[in-house]
Amino acid sequence: MTIDLNVVGPALVLGLACMGSSVGCGIAGMASHAVMARIDEGHGKMIGMSAMPSSQAIYGFILMLLMYDAIKAGSLSAIGGIGIGFSMGMAFFVCSIWQGKCCATGIQASAKQPAIYGKCYAAIGIVESFALFAFVFSLLLL
Repeated sequence: MTIDLNVVGPALVLGLACMGSSVGCGIAGMASHAVMARIDEGHGKMIGMSAMPSSQAIYGFILMLLMYDAIKAGSLSAIGGIGIGFSMGMAFFVCSIWQGKCCATGIQASAKQPAIYGKCYAAIGIVESFALFAFVFSLLLL
């Protein structure tokens, strides 16, 4: 039996990105549940904010497809793919969790002062930008 190393890197990036997104969305989702139990309106905004960390799973999926194609085409080695997959997957994993925490505090703050809801997206977007940087920079390595 042989091990196909060609799929390890793409699998790592997708798996780590999805795990991070699930944790981040879980953290923010729990905060939104707590807030929705206390307020009578604006529930959709809370749910929307709690879904923000899911974007890293999308980046991981796209990168998985591109990496696998590059490995099959011979422009990326399997070992290079493992390095990219692990490092970018960890970047997405960590960004998702911290973004979930930013979303959770944004949800809680917005419940107390609804006027600051939009401003909470500044911190959420800053954390998102690091995932985007990792995604774009990884494309340069393919």
